[in-house]
Amino acid sequence: MPVLISSRGGPHGFAVGPLRTRARRMLHALGLPDAELSILLVDDATIQQCNAQYRGKDVPTDVLSFAMRDGEFGSVHASVLGDVVISVPTARRQASRSKCTLIERVTFLLAHGLLHLVGHDHETDAGEQEMRRETRRLLGCARDATMLTNRR
Repeated sequence: MPVLISSRGGPHGFAVGPLRTRARRMLHALGLPDAELSILLVDDATIQQCNAQYRGKDVPTDVLSFAMRDGEFGSVHASVLGDVVISVPTARRQASRSKCTLIERVTFLLAHGLLHLVGHDHETDAGEQEMRRETRRLLGCARDATMLTNRR
């Protein structure tokens, strides 16, 4: 299960090894142990540019997801799940306000982004409740070392 992590607009002072492990655990929990996932850690300016270009919202945000399984050619490479883009400076501010660590906040944003990649949304109250429940489940799995038996 390739989890590719890259960075733009940094350095962000963020260790990617623990995030990669948590991502693999969450993919396993989603029943997608062989899926390919790309995570891009960016600054606020980069995520604002992406948000403006792809969502028509010219403001920074914390996380964006780009599913590769959607659309006409979504089945061409079914193992490629998609991309999750996370603003590290925004996550850092959110972590400070929430009194949690940066890795905890980035893991939360990754879980949220992953759920969008597999088709969840929060456009309705029922969807919002499902996203919250699944996010809590994924966060528990991300911290559980028994969720991943094949470490790479």
